[in-house]
Amino acid sequence: MSDCPDTVPAQVAGRSHVDLDRRPMLVFWESTRACGLACQHCRAEAQSTPVPSELDTAASLRFIDSLAAFERPAPILVITGGDALMRHDLDLLIAHAHTVGVPVALAPSVTPLLTDERLGELRDLGVKVASLSLDGASPTTHEGLRGIDGHFPATVDALGRMRAQGFTVQVNTVVTSQNVHELPAIARIVRDSGAAIWEVFFLVNVGRGSSMLELGPDQNEDVCQFLYDASQYGFVVRTVEGPMFRRVVHWHEQGIAGPTGPLYEQLARGLVDQLGPPSAPSRAQTKGTRDGRGIVFVSATGDVYPAGFLPIVLGNVRDDAIVDVYRDHPLLRRIRAAEFGGKCGRCDYRELCGGSRSRAFAATGDALAEDPACAYEPA
Repeated sequence: MSDCPDTVPAQVAGRSHVDLDRRPMLVFWESTRACGLACQHCRAEAQSTPVPSELDTAASLRFIDSLAAFERPAPILVITGGDALMRHDLDLLIAHAHTVGVPVALAPSVTPLLTDERLGELRDLGVKVASLSLDGASPTTHEGLRGIDGHFPATVDALGRMRAQGFTVQVNTVVTSQNVHELPAIARIVRDSGAAIWEVFFLVNVGRGSSMLELGPDQNEDVCQFLYDASQYGFVVRTVEGPMFRRVVHWHEQGIAGPTGPLYEQLARGLVDQLGPPSAPSRAQTKGTRDGRGIVFVSATGDVYPAGFLPIVLGNVRDDAIVDVYRDHPLLRRIRAAEFGGKCGRCDYRELCGGSRSRAFAATGDALAEDPACAYEPA
């Protein structure tokens, strides 16, 4: 999974003053669907070759120029895939973004293309932050999801090589019923690798992930409580499509423990077994972004979506100005105004959290409905 909202704190730092009605902090660009992997949970349903209608170099350069039209600071362009390294013009696009003042972060796949030489070239182009996906603490689990033998040790090795090249490294983990019990051991790998951020994706049933089992609301609550604990070991912890984590963090900041269940107890014990007692202040990140609020996604063919997991086309960058789409599309305006239905609409945390709009749509067909993955019942 290469779609990594809320990415790169080093570049997002200092952007808390950004008016999210006027511009996003992050623009995710699925630069290609070509990828050498076949991950079970891939949102993009990546394939071995590019699709014929992907944005070519000229269209891609115009798209990057359009991002510079947002008010300063320009949004961060997170180049994902597929595998972004399969774009022949990647270096040109990164260099052009730098020229027009658009910061770039990268989410490559772990394949033979990710060599030390290539990493050095990307650093020389000015890319400072990169993310890799690690979906298990063992070859059996990680490679069972990734579909490539030997991919687990290659990923752990790549984390170290990226750190050695001077990247700020983010580890992305999708949590499912298949790997949830390995989260404490994954946290140990995150710490031992020197990664700066651990971003945990709560599964949404789209793309290839539609055949996999999501966790239930009470299990999600336990995972959020565990992730707060994990944030006390020196690395930033945040979530994707799990905005209820922000509520849990807020509770802890207010001295409210919140409810926990047997899954949390197991994960908490495992975390101490793996890493010892908590060693640092919490670094849980709780920026109030959500699908369509501070975040927007552009597909390989130029279609604009509120997020990578929310398949509602808002326009296309070939014909529509992304600035206008983000600021004026009725759905995005309603999302930013927190005009939600069900318990999300009456929740006292609807601004801080707001629920997963992607999961609401996947469950009901309505992007403004309540998020069925949240256990909290507002008064």
